[in-house]
Amino acid sequence: MRLGLIAFAMFLGLGLAVTAAPQSQHEQKSEPRAQDEPKPSPEVLMNRRYPQPVRTGDLIGLPLLDYEDSTIGYVRDVIRTQDGKIFLIVPYGRWLGWLRAGGPFDWKRRRVGIPIETVAILARQINAIDMSRDDIDQLPAFQDAGAGPVPPDEIIKIALGRR
Repeated sequence: MRLGLIAFAMFLGLGLAVTAAPQSQHEQKSEPRAQDEPKPSPEVLMNRRYPQPVRTGDLIGLPLLDYEDSTIGYVRDVIRTQDGKIFLIVPYGRWLGWLRAGGPFDWKRRRVGIPIETVAILARQINAIDMSRDDIDQLPAFQDAGAGPVPPDEIIKIALGRR
């Protein structure tokens, strides 16, 4: 009956004030909200995405896509830095990322290092999950004197993606 009166009052355009029932002192304490908690590190986020083993040679040539499924570039190398971090090296230019690198198309592209913790593999493509295209625009050209290529037969772990 009460719901019918509220619906009728809304039909007539009458404004009704709904008050909340008083809460006990125990209920007034709230848990910290998600926005108050610090953002987890990329390594923690990667471990939540069920990382799976993959041969590094299988990653070479795969397209790297942003969240809108636009191609950022194609993986050219897999590099390990001195401190053990793994990066996917992608020739990147703001425009025409869907063109494979090489020849005159490399003119305004720079090699950027995408951390393995910020991507996930989805079928035969790699999705940049924790990096937007604007974040990638801000990356400098990858230069690490102590970095070396990861052998193509070495097994590393990469997160699984889904849509």
